[in-house]
Amino acid sequence: MAYSERIKNFDGIRDYMREFYVYGFKSREEFTQKSARSYDDERRRIESWLGDYMCFRQTADGKNVFLSIDSRISHHNPLYKAWKAKSFTDGDITLHFLIFDLLNGPDTALPLNELTDEIDRRLLCFENPKTFDSSTIRKKLKEYVEQGLIRTEKQGKTVLYRRAGMTELASEDALNFFSEVAPCGVIGSFLLDKTDPHGEHFAFKHHYITEALDSEILYALLEAMHGRQFVELKTVNRRKGRTAAQKVLPLRIFISVQSGRQYLMAHTPRNRRIGSIRLDNILSVHPAELCENYDAYREKLGRMQEHIWGVSTEGYAQRLEHVEFTVRHGNGEEHISRRLEREKRCGQVQRIDDHTSRFSADVYDSGELVPWIRTFICRIVDIHFSNQEQEAQFRKDMESMYRLYGLTGGGGT
Repeated sequence: MAYSERIKNFDGIRDYMREFYVYGFKSREEFTQKSARSYDDERRRIESWLGDYMCFRQTADGKNVFLSIDSRISHHNPLYKAWKAKSFTDGDITLHFLIFDLLNGPDTALPLNELTDEIDRRLLCFENPKTFDSSTIRKKLKEYVEQGLIRTEKQGKTVLYRRAGMTELASEDALNFFSEVAPCGVIGSFLLDKTDPHGEHFAFKHHYITEALDSEILYALLEAMHGRQFVELKTVNRRKGRTAAQKVLPLRIFISVQSGRQYLMAHTPRNRRIGSIRLDNILSVHPAELCENYDAYREKLGRMQEHIWGVSTEGYAQRLEHVEFTVRHGNGEEHISRRLEREKRCGQVQRIDDHTSRFSADVYDSGELVPWIRTFICRIVDIHFSNQEQEAQFRKDMESMYRLYGLTGGGGT
């Protein structure tokens, strides 16, 4: 029998799903954070949602359980299923249907006392009826007002509650695309569930599904940005297994086009710097006080972006690092120069002649460019870093590669 117990909050299950899918394969004995019983419970939960993707591998250390998801084949992010398994109490579900049944049309508006009396009357038909006091019903109504499901209006001193008007859903294709591409795409997935099944019109070459696990964190950060608020973060250093608390001002979310990884760019009052924090290292977000000069910090980050290649701002308080390299391409290889133009980000590309282009950039951390520069290695004829340690390391890596392949001479590099 499938284990289908729902979850109260997402924090615990997020860690297990990340361990199963993102960080590699572990046996039952290697999960030491909690008891073996907890591991078994969480594994069964995940299997009930993602049974088609669960795989097992027997090793000398025991049986490893892992998720295997081919994002080229899966049209919809299967990890969203975990967000649709939230638990609820008997009281929650009873009040939900009674309230919306009583407010059964846009012309029906009732005060709290009438809603309370009618709910009691309807529940009396049961042998052991549940009872709700007016404060409980008021809290539930307030929750629905905040969510936009119910609206209030005043009639003299009396507050009336009315069901909010229905909003027409976006087209199915728009929801389909949004749910798989946009940040917090799980919202689109919930809306898509309300539409009739239809044909699949999208396939994704790069489908970054693991960002679904951080949707709640991302939403809280976006809410804080909208409210111009500081936040209290609890973060984890997974390598050292340590957690820490810090107060930051969230400014922007950067998303890598290469890996899909999400980063928070934030000002930290403690060291008066703007830096980055990986979203998958954030365990919780709690809103704090307002920031009076929020726009000034956003503008500062905007100016800094002229020298940020990825997310590193390590050299902000020091001198900018200059990077420059020249590439040569043959006839029929115009795509090389076009690629330089397309991928230059904050750098500049100078066309020297029909077969030669020079890229240059002044950045805070030249090390961030190295993986990208390596993709042009066979065409680079000259390269220079103002950071001498970085240049020495790059040339050392090149020499190691030449020896590995039995090559001699490094050309311009």
